[in-house]
Amino acid sequence: MHRTFKALALAAALSTAAGGVAAQDFVFGWNPRTGDVWVDNTLNDINQYGYRYREPFVDEMARYYGAPRDLVTDLLVNQRWAPGDVYYACAIAQVIGQPCRYVADQWQQDHGQGWGVLAQRLGIKPGSPEFHRLKKGFVPTYDRWARPIRIDDSLRIEFPDRGRGPDGIAVFEHPGNGNAGKSGGHGNSGKGNSGKSDRGDSGVRGNSGKGNSGKSDHGNSGKGNSGKSKPGKGNSDKGKGHGKG
Repeated sequence: MHRTFKALALAAALSTAAGGVAAQDFVFGWNPRTGDVWVDNTLNDINQYGYRYREPFVDEMARYYGAPRDLVTDLLVNQRWAPGDVYYACAIAQVIGQPCRYVADQWQQDHGQGWGVLAQRLGIKPGSPEFHRLKKGFVPTYDRWARPIRIDDSLRIEFPDRGRGPDGIAVFEHPGNGNAGKSGGHGNSGKGNSGKSDRGDSGVRGNSGKGNSGKSDHGNSGKGNSGKSKPGKGNSDKGKGHGKG
């Protein structure tokens, strides 16, 4: 009995942390049908964020999309809207110059055919400058949330610093990639382990010279361990020791 109570308490706590409503409890279900796969996927990700971090989500809608805070909270909590639907209603409203409540009312009355149809009726056609502006608005929102976002190809020009790597993390190609040569990186070697070295055990060129970093910018050393050193008196240099080299 005690264990059952603890399990129920944990479930309630997790439910509260996630926003108190499971995905299947959305009042309209979840099928945005915006007409753009990238937008659909990003709105789905906003669902996850909005449930886990309700206050930052509400704050974003109020501060940057002009939506009344009590309206956003009411849509999320009392009317059980998906955060993605709340975001898109307020984002469309901003693009067309209408209050968020206006678009929310339109969606409330006629959501059967999805957001794509409603957006066109409100003047935002696929591929139009207005639709591009709508897509572009996702990026600064995600930046304010410090949340990674995968950049759509149509937004690549506006956001050239965003790469195609995992989670939209920028990927830059550096010349001279690797550990050797005259690269501008932090490689560990330049001209390798041999160069103009001391004469070692048998009069041949040994293991040091221009050594570990040669001409690299930030290598471990300049001209290696011994540079252009004088011929050493190794174990066999010119017959001294064990014989001629």
